[in-house]
Amino acid sequence: MPTKLSVSLSPHVRGELSTQGIMLRVFIALLPAALMGVYAFGGQALWTLILSTASAVLAEALAQKLLKRPVTAFHDGSAAVTGLLLGLCLPPAVPWYLAVVGSAFAVVIAKQVFGGLGSNFVNPALAGRAFLLACWPAAMTTFIGIDGQTGATPLAYLQSPTDLAAAFGENWRLDAFLGRVPGTIGEVSTLALLLGAAFLLISRIIDWRIPLSYLASLGVLSVIAGVELSASLLLGGVVLSAFFMATDYVTSPASSWGKIVFGLGCGVVNFVIRQWGAYPEGVTYAILLMNVCSPLIERATRPKKYGEVKARA
Repeated sequence: MPTKLSVSLSPHVRGELSTQGIMLRVFIALLPAALMGVYAFGGQALWTLILSTASAVLAEALAQKLLKRPVTAFHDGSAAVTGLLLGLCLPPAVPWYLAVVGSAFAVVIAKQVFGGLGSNFVNPALAGRAFLLACWPAAMTTFIGIDGQTGATPLAYLQSPTDLAAAFGENWRLDAFLGRVPGTIGEVSTLALLLGAAFLLISRIIDWRIPLSYLASLGVLSVIAGVELSASLLLGGVVLSAFFMATDYVTSPASSWGKIVFGLGCGVVNFVIRQWGAYPEGVTYAILLMNVCSPLIERATRPKKYGEVKARA
């Protein structure tokens, strides 16, 4: 029986690439952001990424062994992608055990418990991040700048470009685009993320509908609310999440209209959390909530088949 992963792929991807090939391309697409994070934050960021990636692979292999399933963790690439994604969502100076525990939670609780690859109903990396935010909120919201000094994330000043300029300089937009602002390891360089996203779009590994509708809805609502568009889209994990997490085959709708509705919902929920929630960033909970709604969206937007005779009861 085909899994949600297999039926969600475009015919090109489904016909030419294995799961391993798809995951390899996603992993490669994440490398520019990872390299920029290591360049910006140094050895701490590299150690965090190595720990999160290795822990995800080892935890999944152990879980598969204990659950008496084929051990695919070392070669299908999905656990490595989950671990790297989670690492990119972490502040560079988090205690080492957060990367280990978060990765284990992501691949075991959010994925293997529900049947493994293709059966999970939420994005594993975001589930791991949400778990860490709930258990270690202080460590998960403490950031360092490229100068090594601890400080607030630029998202704390999202409502005021004047405050952003005072805290991070007049060139904060360029710095946020290139990767010279505090934040998690993978969110600091929009340029690096867009390079990876372009690779996935050109390879037709991801569809443009989810990220475009996500960014458009968040951007429009932010402008209506008086938040500068560049601040809304450049700061935080929006670009990372829109292209690399919201587009997850398993936890997002497969239909074209479903993808648009899903992306719009992510942007709306993200905006609501940013405006009125306790956290300055809302991408994690926005996408997780829409993951839960994905089956309903899929059912409502699935194309109807005409000309078929319904079976009689």
